Amino acid sequence: MAKKIIGRYIVTDPKICHGQPVFRGTRILVADVLDQVANDMAWESIVEEWRGVISKEAIAEAVKLASQAFVSHAPEFAVA
Repeated sequence: MAKKIIGRYIVTDPKICHGQPVFRGTRILVADVLDQVANDMAWESIVEEWRGVISKEAIAEAVKLASQAFVSHAPEFAVA
């Protein structure tokens, strides 16, 4: 697996966090930030918690990509 640029702010690299999606230039897992969003944490608080290393724009990109992935794979989650 090679390094992949997923968006302006998100990358995967097998040498960083076992290839899990992270925010570019960090070891901050996209999944961790999405969990914070899902738990209704204000985006400003998320940015502050990560000491400004990620931006609201980066969070928005993560939410948008997660939404697109969900829509694309929704049939796989459907309960019969």
